[in-house]
Amino acid sequence: MHTISLEQRWQGLLLGLSVSDALGLPAEGLSQRRGARWYPGRWQHRLIGRWGLGSDDSEHAWLVTQSLLAQGQEADAFARRLAWGLRGWLLGAPAGIGLATLRAIIKLWCGYSPQHSGVYSAGNGAAMRVAPIGAFFAHDSTQRQAFVRASSRLTHTDERANTGALAIADTIAWIFREQPQQAPEAKGFCQHLRDLASQDEEWQHLLNTFEQALQKPLSVKDFAAQLGLSSGVTGYVYHTVPVALYAWYRHFGDFESSVQVVLNCGGDTDTVGAITGALAGSSVGVQQIPQDWKQAYVDWPRSRTQLCHLGQAAAQASQGQAQAPLNYFWPALLPRNLLFMLIVLAHGLRRLLPPY
Repeated sequence: MHTISLEQRWQGLLLGLSVSDALGLPAEGLSQRRGARWYPGRWQHRLIGRWGLGSDDSEHAWLVTQSLLAQGQEADAFARRLAWGLRGWLLGAPAGIGLATLRAIIKLWCGYSPQHSGVYSAGNGAAMRVAPIGAFFAHDSTQRQAFVRASSRLTHTDERANTGALAIADTIAWIFREQPQQAPEAKGFCQHLRDLASQDEEWQHLLNTFEQALQKPLSVKDFAAQLGLSSGVTGYVYHTVPVALYAWYRHFGDFESSVQVVLNCGGDTDTVGAITGALAGSSVGVQQIPQDWKQAYVDWPRSRTQLCHLGQAAAQASQGQAQAPLNYFWPALLPRNLLFMLIVLAHGLRRLLPPY
């Protein structure tokens, strides 16, 4: 594997997450079987012809990174900045917002503090946006844990949501810190994940299944089936996170394979794809993301170019060089989101027709 700079890893994280989110978005909610009928062969962007746009997964990662640039020293200040970002995000009429996140942002608008806005939910919303925190605090586990919890509790108060988010953040941190040429040793990796929630029997059982699947080794589809996800990966954080981590581990160093196998599982394809894309993109760097996937990602105003600029700024900030949040043409977000909503509705209507 070629030498990967810190900037390239950051750009790989952000663009890998967004590209994979966009690839999986048209198939979101389709079962594994129906998804294979609708989208056979190699995955490509299909939201608007051969083009792709990001969903809330990409937008939340952007908001978290911007908040780290603005308030990357103290977790409560970061939470306040991210809370305002989420308030503004809701005003932009985003499509496909999760129920827990919607309820939490409404509470923020009603005057609840970031420490009390979250709702009791173990959805994957906290895990989907946490990768930038792992990269930013790759060398500081105390800050990493504090910022992950600050981000999670904004919307999700169930401890399982925080555990899943921390599993992703810690794995991203390991990638940025160790700059690995191969996947981590399985036993030690699984033990670290177990230690994140040592009293959680469900999490411990998941990690036992994870380690046993690696030893066999099972395919990603077969591992998902062992978790009861033969029809598709759900939005439950203890489904999304293990499957994304398993795909990244089994196909370490191969961005395209990591993303394709996890999208082939069906279900919540945009989010599990986004998390896998962040892991794989961090591992291989932006240059190893397939060129056609990058070029067909045509979102705006948070464009491919802007994501690379944001990755550059985040890389510098994580090394102690103060950087301001990135300026971009935010007034375009509302018309962009209205168009996006119409496109998503058109896809929903199309699904009423065969193939079934």
